[in-house]
Amino acid sequence: MESLLRPTDDTQVREAVAWAASENKPMAVLGAGSKTALGRPANLDTTMDLCKLTGVLDYEPSELVLTARPGTSLAEIDACLREQNQELAFEPPDLAPLLGTAPDIATLGGTIACNLSGPRRVRVGAARDHFLGMRAINGRAEAFKAGGKVVKNVTGYDLCKLIAGSYGTLALLTEVTVKVLPRAEKTRTVLLFGLEENSAISTLSDVMASVHEPTALAHLPANIAARSSVDLVSNAGCAATAVRVEGPTPSTIFRCEKLRGDFSKLGEVEELHGQRSATFWKEVANVTPFVTRRELTVWRIAVAPIEAAIVTASIGSKCNAEWYYDWAGGLIWLATPQSDVTSNNLVRDSVASAGGQATLIRAEANVRTVTSVFEPLPAALYKLSARVKQSFDPKGIFNPGRLYAGM
Repeated sequence: MESLLRPTDDTQVREAVAWAASENKPMAVLGAGSKTALGRPANLDTTMDLCKLTGVLDYEPSELVLTARPGTSLAEIDACLREQNQELAFEPPDLAPLLGTAPDIATLGGTIACNLSGPRRVRVGAARDHFLGMRAINGRAEAFKAGGKVVKNVTGYDLCKLIAGSYGTLALLTEVTVKVLPRAEKTRTVLLFGLEENSAISTLSDVMASVHEPTALAHLPANIAARSSVDLVSNAGCAATAVRVEGPTPSTIFRCEKLRGDFSKLGEVEELHGQRSATFWKEVANVTPFVTRRELTVWRIAVAPIEAAIVTASIGSKCNAEWYYDWAGGLIWLATPQSDVTSNNLVRDSVASAGGQATLIRAEANVRTVTSVFEPLPAALYKLSARVKQSFDPKGIFNPGRLYAGM
């Protein structure tokens, strides 16, 4: 018999966890359910739904700190921050459409739990770097807190870094505090057309190391660029290399002009302003090129930029794959036409040979059951991770097996 637990406050969360622990009832933990298909399938009878734990509890624009319940939608938080011309600088992506659910329902708690960051990560860091403090319930039904509501907080263990990216397997967040930053006064994106992939990534690496302070760098091969809703990108008929610069208006205009001058020696150059720029980077962050092609299996690959084109060429030589690059080549979004043990091993072997890591983001549930979704751990690291899980959740009631079988 399936049961749904939907607490409305911290006390009810603790009571629900205490019951589950006493009855040895493992639970699938979720917020809005936008990332339920991310990770190994749970197939559990009990669900802990935190969607009622919503609302901004504290917001100090002058201190650049916001505290909210985990079930608060990113859309609500964005609206709140916009009133003060601020934002979540790590640019959280909305992967819900890619994973088959409705857009704009992702929550703050789920985003932190999965440590999801967008194109601006190359400049400001990951979600975990903006996660300042929390209140949570562990698998013993004990309430605890970590971090605080100030940017500089060095007391105790940095449990926030541990919880971010744990996918709800260690503790249930009941309160989240994050750092926010002012929105840029001006944003522009410089486009360079027609570069082949090695040249594009080399160019992006040079820009990343330059004084231009880019906040996003991507390369879209011609077949991917053609799917963009931004006309200057889709109508170009060739690959597009993109660099975003942000900041005070005079500085942004000056840096754009310098980039255009440098890029004009390499190919045709264009520039995106305002909404066109925002739309382009939203498509990059949300993996929009692969959203409607439901038959494709989608991978997220982290690799040194110098190895990126080698990895995609290796995979592309053996199967009909598609891909594009974010983070100046440090992140590859790759899609393959089939998902079986052979094709999955091809991806993992190619990535491992380059010293990278691959995460299976979208695949059928039966595939995610029999193959590794996250990068396989060496034996020693698996044992260490299992010990951490045991210390937080001794009876294994929080999302068991979501990251790795047996954990």
